[in-house]
Amino acid sequence: MQLHISPSMRSITISSSNSNGGFIDLMKIKVAARHISYRTLFHTILILAFLLPFVFILTALVTLEGVNNCSSFDCLGRRLGPRLLGRVDDSGQRLVKDFHKILNQVNTEEIPNGLKLPESFSQLVAEMKSNQYDAKTFALTLRAMMEKFEREIRESKFAELMNKHFTASSIPKGIHCLSLRLTDEYSSNAHARRQLPAPELLPLLSDNSYHHFILSTDNILAASVVVTSTVASSLRPEKIVFHVITDKKTYAGMHSWFALNSVSPAIIEVKGVHQFEWLTRENVPVLEAVESHNSIRNYYHGNHVAGANLSDTTPRMFASKLQARSPKYISLLNHLRIYLPELFPNLDKVVFLDDDVVIQRDLSPLWDIDLKGKVNGAVETCRGEDEWVMSKRFKNYFNFSHPLIANNLDSEECAWAYGMNVFDLHAWRKTSIRETYHSWLRENLKSNLTMWKLGTLPPALIAFKGHVHAIDPEWHMLGLGYQNKTDIESVKRAAVIHYNGQSKPWLPIGFEHLRPFWTKYVNYSNDFVRNCHIMET
Repeated sequence: MQLHISPSMRSITISSSNSNGGFIDLMKIKVAARHISYRTLFHTILILAFLLPFVFILTALVTLEGVNNCSSFDCLGRRLGPRLLGRVDDSGQRLVKDFHKILNQVNTEEIPNGLKLPESFSQLVAEMKSNQYDAKTFALTLRAMMEKFEREIRESKFAELMNKHFTASSIPKGIHCLSLRLTDEYSSNAHARRQLPAPELLPLLSDNSYHHFILSTDNILAASVVVTSTVASSLRPEKIVFHVITDKKTYAGMHSWFALNSVSPAIIEVKGVHQFEWLTRENVPVLEAVESHNSIRNYYHGNHVAGANLSDTTPRMFASKLQARSPKYISLLNHLRIYLPELFPNLDKVVFLDDDVVIQRDLSPLWDIDLKGKVNGAVETCRGEDEWVMSKRFKNYFNFSHPLIANNLDSEECAWAYGMNVFDLHAWRKTSIRETYHSWLRENLKSNLTMWKLGTLPPALIAFKGHVHAIDPEWHMLGLGYQNKTDIESVKRAAVIHYNGQSKPWLPIGFEHLRPFWTKYVNYSNDFVRNCHIMET
């Protein structure tokens, strides 16, 4: 761009170079043929300097003329004029505002009864074209479709949760077959009935120099995995003594399995609850009431949907309620751990294991942990970030609107986990833990289960209050039956992994990527396992 003032100072020309190397005069100003003062000239130049940015824009438009095929002034006027003058085309904005207004109006209106809805969005578009829908009709139909699909998705989610609950509460056909075949073997095979342990090893059952593990279960396959993984992971398996407790109906099959499948050099004892002289109705009156009370049995075994207002609950809340109504929570086997000091009067320190755990590391160091006079060595469950497992406090288990709960407990107190616990039975016998446990069970029965809903942990949280010593979380990793996104590296590092939750590894709803940590300890070459088609897909 050039600014040229003629020698006579009668004209000022602004020109720009073109693509051919020449110049195009963009603006030429002529002045009258009279003397111009330098002051006037100076002011003229200042004005031109002010106009130069706009001239530059004009020059850019001229450069693009070949593309746009319009005169430079026409392009400048059409493209820049409205913006320079503050008049922007807002037809698009008006359209959006009108559409928002229609949506707000439709959102407050009732959907007509019997409105026929398209099955898909493409069908909606087709009907809109053929029937010449206006914007309001289109929006109303679209809202009705979305609400219909939301209801269907919600219903499907609740149905999925119910099916999952029933699956988690059932016994897989293969495991039921295993129990039946082993029970039959007990009656026909003397080797399956051999004494466990051998008579010469009986004194070791109460020898406190050994590491005593206690397992209470009616699941033979799960028991075999717990025992096998513990022995395989131990640095000194010859120091292990396992006490397996089961119910009367499973006793013969459980005994057969461990009689026919040696865990040597470890020692194992299998006992039924009917073989403990201490477990009488006089000693466990509350649990007898829990198992026989009709309303309690209906709560855990009845229709879990009848009377429930699903419109006022979320799928997650519904899943928690179903979990709380698992029939296992009224089983004596599940409450048995509260009676360990009486069932094993000669033992001082034991490790209690649930049947849904896998042992991946030597557990002998647990006996060296100083519990500092406490009774229960457990992993706390309020130190993590996930909401399902490791962020639990008392408020997650108890109904703090109940006066007895509100007056006696702290909602923010940290919870702890069952599943792998170190119990100092010697210290336990000096406490009133069992009496406290029974007392709160009675109160909850009187309150029609309004103080808490979920199983055996809530009364234990109260009974063991002040008697718990927190141990390193790497000893016990929880949540493998809840969380599909469990970190695999964390699973590999944990000493004990716990499949607490509905998705047990022996069930079809178990998480596939977490199941191999459990199935590696299943003896698939065993004739009973093979003939019952255990875990076959």
